[in-house]
Amino acid sequence: MSRGLGTRAAGFLAMIFAAFAARAHIASNGFLVAHVNGQGVTGAYELAVRDVELAIAADANGDGKITWGELRAAEPRLVQYISQHLSIAAQDQPCKLTFQAMQINDRVDGNYAWLPFTAYCPAAVQRLSIDYRMMEGIDPSHRGLLTLAAGDVVQTGVLGGTSTRAGFSVLAPSRWRTFVEYFQAGVWHILSGIDHLLFLLSLLLPAVLLRRGGRWEPVTQARPALIGIFKVVTAFTLAHSITLTLAALDVIRLPSRLTESVIAASIIVAALNNIFPLVTEHRARIAFAFGLLHGFGFASVLADMGLPQGARVTSLLAFNLGIEAGQLSVVLAVMPIVYGLRSGAFYRRAVMPWGSAAIAVLATVWLVQRAIFTG
Repeated sequence: MSRGLGTRAAGFLAMIFAAFAARAHIASNGFLVAHVNGQGVTGAYELAVRDVELAIAADANGDGKITWGELRAAEPRLVQYISQHLSIAAQDQPCKLTFQAMQINDRVDGNYAWLPFTAYCPAAVQRLSIDYRMMEGIDPSHRGLLTLAAGDVVQTGVLGGTSTRAGFSVLAPSRWRTFVEYFQAGVWHILSGIDHLLFLLSLLLPAVLLRRGGRWEPVTQARPALIGIFKVVTAFTLAHSITLTLAALDVIRLPSRLTESVIAASIIVAALNNIFPLVTEHRARIAFAFGLLHGFGFASVLADMGLPQGARVTSLLAFNLGIEAGQLSVVLAVMPIVYGLRSGAFYRRAVMPWGSAAIAVLATVWLVQRAIFTG
């Protein structure tokens, strides 16, 4: 491989690591719950306090900590911001939205500003349209997770992204729409769940190398690397699919704080194994063992969205397929690059050890945050 190509490939990998570090795992979510009853819609909207700061600068004294007093003082500005970026309509006729007093809801990834609301629509709601532009121009990765209920009919959706307006048939939801929504939620969750991707990346980095004589050597053919990648991805997929299904169906659950902490620990183990190799030929076993725990992490977003009655299997299948599609897209993007770099000293002496060390350090920060500071 030419020096120019190697430099460009190295730069691409550096951008990947920088992006991972910059996003620092925490996905930007808003949670919208709406109950339709005739012409009325009641519910609540939640936005992470960290996103409140980005949106309206609630930290009045600039000390990096947002107190309850500062949040209460910023409440009028927050309500104004939400009103400007979130609207609902019935049959394309605007509904009048009003908010009640703000409260705080504690989630596994931090505190959320929780604002109950009521909306009065000009006619009985048959089709509800939601225009969601929260964090527009601030965080393009932000999404809103919707739970919409009308009588016994409950449906969910992912709001925001490239299409800010979404419509929902209140009494007769489409199964195809449900499948697409959950598939998109799965893709979004894996691409925004940097911890899951870094764990997988830690296992894929040595897939283009062989351990001989106490050091890493490049594979001479693509076939061994492809087989190694296939084993790792298959083991990870099988494992997290098992626990995701069990957790989504309420067969077994683990505390979110424990799950998130162990996921961070799994990244540290996988990354350090690249620097101080103990397991070199059976990385798929590591992928399977820790993949079981990552499945509980994937299930957390389903817990927030819920599985609609009458479409539980369809929704679960779609969400899982979305996770696999997002995961496969990352593998297909990264692996040709690392395969092209494998023969150079840069990959074996810089990307493998220092890239793995950076991943381990970042995961250690997450572990401390989740195990100690998340309460």
